[in-house]
Amino acid sequence: MSKIKRLTPPQSRRVNALVKKECCNCFGGNCILLDDGDEHICPQLISYSLLCKWFRDGVLPLDKVLYTELYAAEDKRRCLVCGAPFASSSNNVKYCPNCRKRITNRQAAKRMRKRRTLVTQ
Repeated sequence: MSKIKRLTPPQSRRVNALVKKECCNCFGGNCILLDDGDEHICPQLISYSLLCKWFRDGVLPLDKVLYTELYAAEDKRRCLVCGAPFASSSNNVKYCPNCRKRITNRQAAKRMRKRRTLVTQ
């Protein structure tokens, strides 16, 4: 895990939100660990990479989906419909987020059709 990871813009926004919400070393956007009398902006907030070892080891595992996106590339699941890899925090997820809504709507429609036929008979 020593290699510095490059982040996409959506991943960077999620990392920044996690830094501001969960990191105990970030106070008002400034990093307490870098404090030498002057205020220093947290490096995680201004870069598109994971620079802070404290954040990587202590804070990032709190967001399981983002953690698996960044570090568990070989553990990604494949969607049963389109075959695209996606990060999952659960073992019973079968579909990627893009296909999940479409499949759920299709299954709900099928269930309601069956229910209506049973009620009308």
